[in-house]
Order: sequence, then structure tokens, then C-alpha cells
Amino acid sequence: MVRNKMNIKNLWTKKNLRNSFARAINYVVESKNYIYFVLLLFIFSIIVGFVFYEKFYFLDELLKEIIEKTRHLSGIKLIWFIFKNNLWSAFVSIIFGLFFGIVPLMGCILNGSILGYVMRRTLENYSVFEFWKLLPHGIFELPAIFISMALGLKIGMFVFSKNWGEEIKTRIYNSLLVFLIIIFPLIMVAAIIEGVLITLLK
Repeated sequence: MVRNKMNIKNLWTKKNLRNSFARAINYVVESKNYIYFVLLLFIFSIIVGFVFYEKFYFLDELLKEIIEKTRHLSGIKLIWFIFKNNLWSAFVSIIFGLFFGIVPLMGCILNGSILGYVMRRTLENYSVFEFWKLLPHGIFELPAIFISMALGLKIGMFVFSKNWGEEIKTRIYNSLLVFLIIIFPLIMVAAIIEGVLITLLK
């Protein structure tokens, strides 16, 4: 793992940008086992939400609330709403992973269950062909969310490191680097695609 110290204020200079990008990519690769775990947990949660959907009817109020908030939004306003919410969720997953990874794990289970529930309700009221609407923004959004949850979980596992004091600082620094260089752009692209599609399909 690259452990060279880099000053945050010099992160975006031409000289350091390439090194910062390489370091972020390397850290994501190093964290692949955490990403696989989060992905499997997410898939399991989708299955739970889909199969036991009757246990998740309480989500109707939450979903209605979200629909109500976005119903009159379109274009730039809708894109901004989606972007800021997803970005905040990703940031919280990383930072609050400090508490033994509980927050990103709970977020993974909750989001997977919600998606499974929505898929089941969609299948009941429409058809399986409606699922294609999830794909365009999901291509960019889901990897960003999985990475942020995985990094949050990895931060929370610092307690199992030998030199945990130094390790936690390194993990937080690298995670925020990934957040800025990889997660931020993915969520931005996802918000633009999702906002434009929703606006066009209204």
C-alpha cells in the first residue's frame, strides 16, 4: 500500500493528481474483499425484501414521502436533490464506519431491502420490464455506494490492526481520497442520468 504523505491542499495540482488517482485506485483494489462482502450482503437483503415484502409495508410511507419531495422537481433541481442525498449517504457510510462499521452495514441492509421491496411491488403492479429503468443510473450509483460502504466497514475494522492508531489515520485519509476522486464523480454522473430520465419520463 502506498503510504507516502501528501498534503491535502496540493491534492489537485497537476503534479500530484496522477499519484492521487493511482493511490485511490490501489486502495479500492486493496479493499476488494470488503466490497465483495458488501455486495453479497446487499444481494441477500434484496432477496429478503423481495421474498418477505409483506413485512416491509411500513416502507410505503417512506417511499411516499420521497415521491412527494421530488414530484414537483425536474431538471437541475431534481439532479441536485438526487446528487446531494446520494453524496451525503456515501459520506456518512465512510465517516461513521468508524463505529465498528455498524452504520455502513445497516445502510447496506436497509437499502437492499428497500430495493427488493420496490422490485416486488413493481412486479405485482406492472411487469419485469419496468426493472430496466433502474439500470442506467444504477451502473454508476451502485458501485459508488458499494465502495463507500466497504470503505466505511474497513475503517471500522481498524481495531484488529496491530498499530491501530496509525492505521485508522491511513484508512480515513485513503477513504476520503477515494471519495473525492472516484465516488464523487460516479454519484454526479448517476444523478444527471437519473434526473434526466425521470424528467423525460414524467
